[in-house]
Amino acid sequence: MSQADLLDQDPVFQLKGSMLAITVMELAHNDLGRLDQQLSSKVAQAPAFFSNTPLVLALDKLPEGEGEINLSELMEVCRKHGLRTLAIRANRESDIAAANALDLPVLPPSGARERLIDPAPAPAKPEKPAEPEVKPTKIITSPVRGGMQVYAQGGDLVVLAPVSAGAELLADGNIHVYAPMRGRALAGVKGNQKARIFCQQMGAELLSIAGQYKVAEDLRRDPHWGHAVHVFLSGDVLNIKRL
Repeated sequence: MSQADLLDQDPVFQLKGSMLAITVMELAHNDLGRLDQQLSSKVAQAPAFFSNTPLVLALDKLPEGEGEINLSELMEVCRKHGLRTLAIRANRESDIAAANALDLPVLPPSGARERLIDPAPAPAKPEKPAEPEVKPTKIITSPVRGGMQVYAQGGDLVVLAPVSAGAELLADGNIHVYAPMRGRALAGVKGNQKARIFCQQMGAELLSIAGQYKVAEDLRRDPHWGHAVHVFLSGDVLNIKRL
């Protein structure tokens, strides 16, 4: 699915496309009230853009002198408008500490601003992402409840218990769920297009691999809804096959 750049003359934020096909929201101010108002305006202009959009919050471009930002409240404002935070990009120690307290991945600061996305960008051949560092598989044996987020950095994630609606699973590698899957599963979040998702019972709100995703509205129309499935990428197409 493509994503559009939506900007005002004097924005609090800028929505941009990263090279890994995950949206980056680059903050220019820390005024959450103003951000909330602008996001409301953008949702009215393009509701589909804000439907469960995977997001990286970029805090490393905040001007010097800006005060501290409440990361929990910022994520809640984003969630309210359909933006699902996967990670932050930061260089201030306070922001990194806040992310660690929320068990949220922290990406290194960007050396330059991302390329703005045109409203209707021409298809471009994606750059081949770097191979992620391989780490041991992360195994979860207890239920993942709504509001919880589990991230397997540099490796695979295996869940042996139910995943409730509102929960998020993220992995740089593959995701395996050997129980009902009703939340969101995002594999290959750093661009690994070979990553895969395995669900014993697909009832997900969102499935994503390397930024290509389908939301519940699409998934419910799939003939394999409610069954054991295997999800993988062919080019930019997210394929769902029954196991």
